[in-house]
Amino acid sequence: MRLSHRVLPLFLTVEAILYAAFLIWDLTVGGPGSNPIKFAGILLCLAYSLYLSRQGGCRLVSAALALTVLADVFLLLLNAHYALGILLFCGVQGLYFIRIVRGGGRNLWGLRLGLFLLSLVVLNLLGLLIPLNILALFYFTNFFCNALASLSCSGRSMRLFSIGLWLFLCCDLCVGLFQNPQLVPPAVSAFVSVGMWLFYLPAQVLIALSGANPSSGGFSHETK
Repeated sequence: MRLSHRVLPLFLTVEAILYAAFLIWDLTVGGPGSNPIKFAGILLCLAYSLYLSRQGGCRLVSAALALTVLADVFLLLLNAHYALGILLFCGVQGLYFIRIVRGGGRNLWGLRLGLFLLSLVVLNLLGLLIPLNILALFYFTNFFCNALASLSCSGRSMRLFSIGLWLFLCCDLCVGLFQNPQLVPPAVSAFVSVGMWLFYLPAQVLIALSGANPSSGGFSHETK
């Protein structure tokens, strides 16, 4: 059996074990004790993506996952420097925007600008127009537009990528609701505390898989 055909099942098996481990921890023990397990899952996505890059896979995905890992150092492990973490995730979405455009997706410049300006108006009306919130909305509006634009891309790899982006977006929606529990009923608030990572790791796994070169035994049909 070729090495590439052994690496993929191993990657998916280890990710599944890590996924089950931190979900069980969060549902039973709770607290930040599962954070190292979660970070290990994201780090493994980067390692697998770098392996795929050496097989001719998509380097943009590897670069984006590297920024994702750095962002999670601040937001997950250190629980500090939130602005820097969000800036790094803005860089992630910038790289994904490039991939989407290269993959034939629409840039949606008008929608990006319109949503961001509308968000600023809403923040101002709510009295929440502070730099961190502005940065977060710039990130989220561009992320949402990237997810929309990914739907216009063709090819199996970009379909995997698109599904990954939408799961990633669901994670961020859960994060937003977790930070503002007064906006939702208690049952929803209880779900989003687990839902963040319920969506996040599968999203990163799919995004990593989408960067494979088809000749390497992966799923992709787009490698540049």
